[in-house]
Amino acid sequence: MEHLLSEYLPIAIFIGLSTVISVALLMVPFVIAPSNPDPEKLSAYECGFEAFSDSRMRFDVKFYLVAILFIIFDLEVAFLFPWAVSLGDVGLFGFWSMMVFLGVLTIGFIYEWKKGALEWD
Repeated sequence: MEHLLSEYLPIAIFIGLSTVISVALLMVPFVIAPSNPDPEKLSAYECGFEAFSDSRMRFDVKFYLVAILFIIFDLEVAFLFPWAVSLGDVGLFGFWSMMVFLGVLTIGFIYEWKKGALEWD
């Protein structure tokens, strides 16, 4: 039993040390940083300026188009990294499959560009 407990001693030390460091990092800001909230700091703001209308107003569709563009190119990067790592294994079929994928994304990007989705009037 003593041998079994000695194997868990490094884990217990690690958990104890991480707990002490976590509590210290949570408590230090309360001790060091002053808490002087003023009315300007506590006021509501929207995108860096005062809110000027109801929060249930309609958004412009361009915000959604930019979000869709971000998701598309985020997915593109998520597919490109594994493809680049395994490029030697997938051969020419994998290469041309990715070129078709990138072509479709490029056509979609050009379409949105021509529609004016990237213009902020």
